[in-house]
Amino acid sequence: MIAYLDTSVLIRILLREDHALREWHQIQLGITSEITRVECYRTLDRLRLIEVFDDEDYASKVIEVEDLLSRIDKWRLTKKILQRASDSLPTVIGTLDAIHLVSAMTYREGQPKDEPPIMLATHDQGLAACARATGFRVLGA
Repeated sequence: MIAYLDTSVLIRILLREDHALREWHQIQLGITSEITRVECYRTLDRLRLIEVFDDEDYASKVIEVEDLLSRIDKWRLTKKILQRASDSLPTVIGTLDAIHLVSAMTYREGQPKDEPPIMLATHDQGLAACARATGFRVLGA
């Protein structure tokens, strides 16, 4: 299974939250945007600042983020992706979700014919609706 992973999926895995992606262990190739690193670190820092994590927990999670991201292909944030994310989309989604969706769309457009179709994994209902409207099979939402 090939899946584009938005940050919500990785955060639930990192934080060992309930309702993490059921199909997580079936993913053979995970792809995400370069912005995912920023989103993960912002989330961890926010949790440290509101004292959900102490410094030791934070340091441990930073190591986990890097390990997790080292096993996932990062899709470059290009001018083309930023331009397409600025264009109209079929449903209302935020800026970062648009970047995630367009990154997945760009991968899909160049995907080798012998690969199974890429799916989009998210726990965000708005991104899931927009992904479905653009022809993705959605996991997690």
